[in-house]
Amino acid sequence: MSDTPAPPVILGDEPGSFPHGVLAERHPAIIQQVREAFPYGPDIHRGLDALLDNCTKGVIEPLSAGAPDRDRWRTWGLDAYVGRSWFDVPWLWSESYFYRQLLDAVGYFGPGPWQGIDPFRPFKLAELDAPETDEELAALDTLEGRPVDERARALLHGSLWGNRADLGFRLSDVEAEKRAAVTGLVADDSETLWSLLPVTNAAADTYDAGTETGSRTSTETGPSAVAGTGTGAGTGTGTGTGTLCLVADNAGRELIPDLLLAAHLLAQGHCGRVVLHVKPYPYYVSDATTADVVDALRKLTAARGAAADFGRRLWAAMADGTLTVRAHPFSAAPLPYAAMPDDLRAEFAAASLTIVKGDLNYRRLVGDSRWRPTTPFADVTAYFPGPVAALRTLKSDVITGLDAGTEAALVAAEGQRWRTGGTHALIQVRE
Repeated sequence: MSDTPAPPVILGDEPGSFPHGVLAERHPAIIQQVREAFPYGPDIHRGLDALLDNCTKGVIEPLSAGAPDRDRWRTWGLDAYVGRSWFDVPWLWSESYFYRQLLDAVGYFGPGPWQGIDPFRPFKLAELDAPETDEELAALDTLEGRPVDERARALLHGSLWGNRADLGFRLSDVEAEKRAAVTGLVADDSETLWSLLPVTNAAADTYDAGTETGSRTSTETGPSAVAGTGTGAGTGTGTGTGTLCLVADNAGRELIPDLLLAAHLLAQGHCGRVVLHVKPYPYYVSDATTADVVDALRKLTAARGAAADFGRRLWAAMADGTLTVRAHPFSAAPLPYAAMPDDLRAEFAAASLTIVKGDLNYRRLVGDSRWRPTTPFADVTAYFPGPVAALRTLKSDVITGLDAGTEAALVAAEGQRWRTGGTHALIQVRE
């Protein structure tokens, strides 16, 4: 464990602060977006009205006695926070519980006709079907024939900057996507990341020289074809021996680059297996679930060119177990990863590397506190049971691991806006 004392956890009780704005403005906007996305009946509309009134002016209420996860939320602190203002409890907890209550309001946990219906699905599918997504997939063709290290860097940065595709963030900041990303990273430990994922043998022998997609022994096409006996990259079998845990953040235009990176790491022998951690139910608008993984794979396999080849290889990797999906309940917990249960801790401990994607997961990784930006990343993640890397665009106040010169330059240029604007990014690693 780190000896670095954590500052107090962030609350949402300060008017004008970013957390207060999320609770007072973003959450009501999300309720309205969900209301308009489905032809819900009067009962659900009344439930949404009640949630809107409660989360802005009321106090935290308990889950019903019959809620399937009531006991779990009680272990996560519910009893201590019932009766308190949403603004006066830890911001991470308040946000998480809002999404749990939103699912209740729309009947997600049932019983009833809306049971299991993702209230955010229309937004996710619209993003998958957007012209920008097709343009990004078409750009994969330009990577064909490029040197392996160049492709690796491009796919890593694609996964990193894909984190800007955050629907919840864009709902509360309509100008977010118009602001240009700053290409230089505020912290870049990418060389250390690659050193933790060495190629264990001559993986390139299995593939066509200079290509990502490799050769295949089957001439079939479509997802069903890749479960066969092809000897190239399409079999989904890597040559590495270690396991990579990839803790996903958003669906759609972020999840696709994450899957492309996973395919590359398997194909080039950086690991023998990828475990993709997603949310067990819809969360934070665009956070990825198993259904979103399937949608992303279908989008890839239905594309043209290199994107379709990636999709077929990923589909095959799912079939043979070299790519697996994990939806642990703690993935949607309102707590930092320092409080992870023993089974999840053992899983991360056994991995060669865990890559944690996105802003929310970063807050959970380092602790949702206003750290001094120069606090060493290695110190605040010392508890983590194995090597860990964070890929994140900056969309909240929490930040660690900067050098003093970088922080000073950012403040001089932008005040504190650099922390929350979504235009800066980082790659941080603790070995």
